[in-house]
Amino acid sequence: MPVVASHALHPLARLVRAALLLPVVLTCATARAEPTTLPTVNVSAQQEQETTEGSGSYTAETSRTATKLALTPRETPQSVTVVTRQKMDDFNQTSINDVLNGTVGVQVERIETDRSYYTARGFDITNFQVDGLGLPMANGNINGDLDTALYDRVEVLKGASGLMTGTGNPSATVNMVRKRPTQAFQANIKGGAGSWDNYRTEGDVSGSLVESGRVRGRMVLVQQDKHSYLDRYASERSVAYGVVEGDLTDSTLLTVGYSLQKNDSDSPMWGALPLYYTDGTQTDYDVSTSTASDWSYWNVDNQHLFVELSQKLANDWQAKAVYTFVDTKQDSRLFYMYQNPDPVTGLGLLSYPGLYQMQRKQHIVDLNASGPFQLAGRTHQLVLGSTFARSKVNELSLYSNDIGTSLPPLEQWTGAYPQPDFTLYPNGSEWRDTENALYLAARFSVSDALSWIAGTRYASWQSEGSSYGTTKNAAANGQLVPYTGLVYDLTNTLSAYASYTTIFVPQAKFNMQRERLGPIDGISYETGLKGEFYDGQLNTSLALFESKQNNVAEAAGMIPGTTETYYVERDGIRSRGYELEASGQLLENWQLAGGYTRLRIEDADGKTTNTYTPKQVFKLATTYQLQQWKLGAMLNWQDDIYRLNGAGTYTRQKSYALLDLMARYEINPQWYAALNANNVTDEKYLTSLYWDQGYYGAPRSVTLTTGWKF
Repeated sequence: MPVVASHALHPLARLVRAALLLPVVLTCATARAEPTTLPTVNVSAQQEQETTEGSGSYTAETSRTATKLALTPRETPQSVTVVTRQKMDDFNQTSINDVLNGTVGVQVERIETDRSYYTARGFDITNFQVDGLGLPMANGNINGDLDTALYDRVEVLKGASGLMTGTGNPSATVNMVRKRPTQAFQANIKGGAGSWDNYRTEGDVSGSLVESGRVRGRMVLVQQDKHSYLDRYASERSVAYGVVEGDLTDSTLLTVGYSLQKNDSDSPMWGALPLYYTDGTQTDYDVSTSTASDWSYWNVDNQHLFVELSQKLANDWQAKAVYTFVDTKQDSRLFYMYQNPDPVTGLGLLSYPGLYQMQRKQHIVDLNASGPFQLAGRTHQLVLGSTFARSKVNELSLYSNDIGTSLPPLEQWTGAYPQPDFTLYPNGSEWRDTENALYLAARFSVSDALSWIAGTRYASWQSEGSSYGTTKNAAANGQLVPYTGLVYDLTNTLSAYASYTTIFVPQAKFNMQRERLGPIDGISYETGLKGEFYDGQLNTSLALFESKQNNVAEAAGMIPGTTETYYVERDGIRSRGYELEASGQLLENWQLAGGYTRLRIEDADGKTTNTYTPKQVFKLATTYQLQQWKLGAMLNWQDDIYRLNGAGTYTRQKSYALLDLMARYEINPQWYAALNANNVTDEKYLTSLYWDQGYYGAPRSVTLTTGWKF
């Protein structure tokens, strides 16, 4: 919609204008107002209609993660969940772990304090994007807590998505969509304090940078310092994000942005608590127990630079060119415990201190064009484009001569251990991944009731280099990943859909001989019903899904003489289940987002595998606005999971539910106060059985936040 620009800037906007005004402003200098009185100018800013900020809703109008076309949830023949800005704010979801932990169909496998894995439909999520761009991660993990203050929403596309992400991983794609500048001035400053000395300050200022409104900017700053319920653990997080967009012409938009996040952790866990004793029986420690030393640390820096040029073309077409640079650095001194303790004495744990450094640089270029076209008297939509991506990784690991030192029982462990000199056994990695791809997708309006989405991705990738003495050389040329889906409108509010795609996932895992495993291949399909009610304010879905895969890596043990895991390939792995989900406004002032997932994963012989993944999960977040008060609750429940320890013994996590509560009071139109209480029933639970080590989740905690908005 066209937006009318205001003559005057708010005083705070003038203060931040100099900080936000990047060199792009010079390009747009001719658009600046002369020092005379000008008439009101109408500016049509090319802002995304799917923005959720300010909507107050738990659902989004459209999403682009599946095809790059702006499709409503009902028009997308696949399960898609959009976590809106409102939901993140209501439940104080300040990290991507918080967001995904409350997302239907997604499991957060927190196996260490500063490294998390994610699964959906029983398999690792390796596709993480920012604004629709990203390289699949070989290991599928994120180090440090990614802050959500700079994102408008998080879109989660479940199921295989090779059309836009380079690999058809049958789990999910997580797309974090950044906030963009607004033309009208707005500001939000808030501060919070919580359990275990958790202090957080956040500022977000946006608006026009010149009187004409043709240049707009935004800045987000975050500082968080916190201790933990875990012994000795503390962390500091700093975030800075700045973005400027300028209308070079009435049809050309240039956007430049940069973000930096620094995570510094003291006494983090590398690995975690042993889950069982030497006789196979399950361990049971205090919730606060940690294996970390008092000198260990884990620092992670993430930098993102992006440049976008968007051009409106004739006949409602649009062309877009995007360049993204990502630089991730890690520096750590860590302490790992291995082996299992004796059930009587608690002895048997051994030391494994190590130094680890890593830098990963990624360059991604995406060129695409999209718009409508006419065929057989009907209007259809088309997107076509190409992607070039390159990633370079350098790793260094150093150790000391005290590996294997006997340690006291964990009940007596205080973290006191002499910090060694890390000078021995140097090892590391240096490799480069390159991908080139062409993609094409069309949405055909076959009839008033039937639409058909068809597309394909033609990709070539190459990996060169070595990792810890093992070659990573591998390549696949001309790999074709097709996708097709149908949506049929049964009524004005209800549709049936079905989709199909192939699976192709290169792997970075190795067998006992350190030979790289072949790519995973298979098929994935989904069918179901979707509903759209109250003019799109409430979206519902019922999905039935299944995938079949070959060459799936399964952990089989440690390579002799090392702490490295080796894997074997399994064929005929099948994941199937169903999912119910609803999001949006159920009644006036009543928002909800949640659903139920039922999942079963079997091997070729029909036996259950991936037993660390719950078969049943229920998640629900809901709020109700009552004049100046907003009250809400979030419930996460999962059934029991287990892991085989050997000799017929198991580690089990019984079914449990976590209940979070929130209350927010609007003191006046500018000031508010909010209270969030997490795990109010003080449930004791293991965060994951993904590895044969783990730790306990946080007990009851509270956070009080006050803020000012304009």
